[in-house]
Amino acid sequence: MRVAIVTESFPPDINGVAHSVLRTAEHLVRRGHQPLVIAPASAAPPTTPDPCPVVRLPAVPLPGYPQVRLALPTRRLEQVIAGHRPDIVHLASPFVLGARGMAAADRLGVPAVAVYQTDLAGYARAYRAGSGLGEVAAWRRLRAVHGAAARTLAPSTPAAQDLTAHGVPRVKLWQRGVDSVRFHPGHRDERLRRELAPDGEVLVGYVGRLAPEKRVDLLAGVCGLPGIRLVVVGEGPSEPMLRQALPGTAFLGRMTGDELAALFASLDVFVHTGPMETFCQTIQEAMASGIAVVGPAVGGPLDLVAHRRTGLLVQPKDVRAVTAAVATLAADPALRARYGEAARTEVAGRTWESVGDQLIDHYGAVLAEHRSARAVGAAGGAAA
Repeated sequence: MRVAIVTESFPPDINGVAHSVLRTAEHLVRRGHQPLVIAPASAAPPTTPDPCPVVRLPAVPLPGYPQVRLALPTRRLEQVIAGHRPDIVHLASPFVLGARGMAAADRLGVPAVAVYQTDLAGYARAYRAGSGLGEVAAWRRLRAVHGAAARTLAPSTPAAQDLTAHGVPRVKLWQRGVDSVRFHPGHRDERLRRELAPDGEVLVGYVGRLAPEKRVDLLAGVCGLPGIRLVVVGEGPSEPMLRQALPGTAFLGRMTGDELAALFASLDVFVHTGPMETFCQTIQEAMASGIAVVGPAVGGPLDLVAHRRTGLLVQPKDVRAVTAAVATLAADPALRARYGEAARTEVAGRTWESVGDQLIDHYGAVLAEHRSARAVGAAGGAAA
């Protein structure tokens, strides 16, 4: 199968979209398929070899958020898709480049699968965007792109329900995998723990973008808890503000690979505060690392965290609720261990191989529907 993957982000960028597209491309190659990735050019050079051919289109940084880059309008996109002769077009979190990819697929008569991954309407609220990019306009754009796709794949039950409620048709569930070998309790690093918590403090960590929509400021109450050291991993426009709001916190910057896996496994509690997560891969990585988690009771975390079994779900955007949940876990090592063990068991089978095969099954269903529709159309034309 020949697959053209049009994505809004790809490594060396670090975010959920880039990571899932990378894993998808790797899996397609392993299964003998022929993917081509089309993505905005990154400001940084690639750090690892690409798993398949990658075409990077000219892009500019998003004003106020240079880590996000937007592809410039170009006719080359349709030329590249046509040149690959795909059986199917995969649109990863389509909005700017993906919208043009959807239009190109339609003109070329190739079916498209649209993967919903980013709550763009929620982002419009968080950034108080003007009327041109407000929440209503964002949903209008999402409906237009996803409505033209043969199938939309949502990463969680709440995301699927949200899409359906806003008029997006043909929505199916497709979750994300986790590398449970890389993210493993065995990677706990006692030397790292001594560096971060020299007095034996309970290590509480957040990993992700440092941006307004992630609401990392909700960890302010955690900083005041005795015997706790807060660790923040990531980068983004909110970092200067957060350094002021979270005194005593260890800001470790960007971490990847084995270094990140060791950090996850060395935590005692993982907290995610973002109220607009369609999935939340870092929660899943913490769970695979055997760490008790705290997350907001909204969006993707509802599918991931079993309240009072693998972690604690709290009221979204509530600093007191976050603080109380962390305090509960910090005070009870046996409870943390029980939640962490259950969390690891919960996600151990969610491999990228298994979810990759599910994606290929979605492709197969879409192609079968496309062939059937063409056959019916041809028969109707012959009858006329």
